[in-house]
Amino acid sequence: MSHHFHLRTSVLPLSSFPGELGARFSPANKPRHPASSVGVAAASPSRTLRHHMAKAVAKEVGAQEAAQGSAALGWAARDASGVLSPFDFSRRAQKDDDVTIKVLYCGICHTDLYTIKNEWGTAMYPVVPGHEILGVVTSVGAGVSKFKAGDTVGVGYFVGSCRSCECCGNGYENYCSGMVLTSNGIDPEHGGAVTQGGFSDVMLVNEDYVVRVPDGLPLDKAAPLLCAGVTVYSPMMRFGLNAPGKHLGVVGLGGLGHVAVKFGKAFGMRVTVISTSPGKREEALERLGADEFLVSRDPEQMQAAVGTMDGILDTVSAWHPISPLFALMKPMGQMVFVGGPTKPLELPAYAIVPGGKGIAGNCVGGIRDCQAMLEFAAKHGITAEVEVIKMDYVNTALERLAKNDVRYRFVIDVAGSLGSTS
Repeated sequence: MSHHFHLRTSVLPLSSFPGELGARFSPANKPRHPASSVGVAAASPSRTLRHHMAKAVAKEVGAQEAAQGSAALGWAARDASGVLSPFDFSRRAQKDDDVTIKVLYCGICHTDLYTIKNEWGTAMYPVVPGHEILGVVTSVGAGVSKFKAGDTVGVGYFVGSCRSCECCGNGYENYCSGMVLTSNGIDPEHGGAVTQGGFSDVMLVNEDYVVRVPDGLPLDKAAPLLCAGVTVYSPMMRFGLNAPGKHLGVVGLGGLGHVAVKFGKAFGMRVTVISTSPGKREEALERLGADEFLVSRDPEQMQAAVGTMDGILDTVSAWHPISPLFALMKPMGQMVFVGGPTKPLELPAYAIVPGGKGIAGNCVGGIRDCQAMLEFAAKHGITAEVEVIKMDYVNTALERLAKNDVRYRFVIDVAGSLGSTS
């Protein structure tokens, strides 16, 4: 797959430069030679003088750009309606350890929907959402050693952390109390600026929070792996739900669930999809390769599966009864919640105490896990099932996402649609 990239450039008149330099070389202030000048022709500056003038201009323009950063175009929500519209803003200036990325594709996550509608009460408008970002490096800072221009890279849920806590030291930056969200986060290293995400044409990210995309992964279908993929891969590795022959239950067949099925099968596990929707049976078994399908609203099916699973990944983002799910697990089975319902879930003690069953949550994964996940996905041909859209369809896509009307992830063709929407 090849891509053609167009860099946004502009030529400024000398009169637009700041301060004395602009005034000095403005046409309005061009030196005049009075008629009384006898026998003296106006001479053009020497080559040496022109060289020094050009260097002075370049130096001052460079300083201006460094102070102001680069122009960016995105789509942002301005209030809790969650409606997105074109938004011009500025990215910060590139630092020595930064990577500048032209955004090619960006997935749409349920978290984006919750954030722009302020359902978690954290929105700092205007909000440019997006944290499933795939793109190409266009430039790097002088101190960058991991990437170069032309590399295909990804950016996930966060773009910074404290780097000094125990979590950061162990590769779990995703649990750092100072984690900086890719979108709608506070970036203390850059003046407390609010971060803006991947529904935009350019990103600027410290190299330590960028991952390399292996060859062979189709970029549009790989974008959701930056969040959905690592969100299910990370706990499977952490809790031993990656062993061949083990039985994994996956609750919900949506953006996270369908990728969990693919990872489970690639690990050699027996995978059962647990869903409220009987109509998803064929999709789960024939297209995604699950071994079994269980309708959670069917008491007979649920009873027949009691005590059969080693662990369960619950990917559902809406409220649902969870006590019956614990009964499906063997003694000491592990339940991991990776969805984010906005209403509290109900868990009676009897569901976990008698069988010594564990319960945990998981929020995406660290940079190390994300890179390992992409390598594993490339090796086994794992990608998300996506519906690629243009940016001007994004509000309709968000409405459909709220109704779970997508199979299974919307991905915005950012490079193919931004630039003609403003």
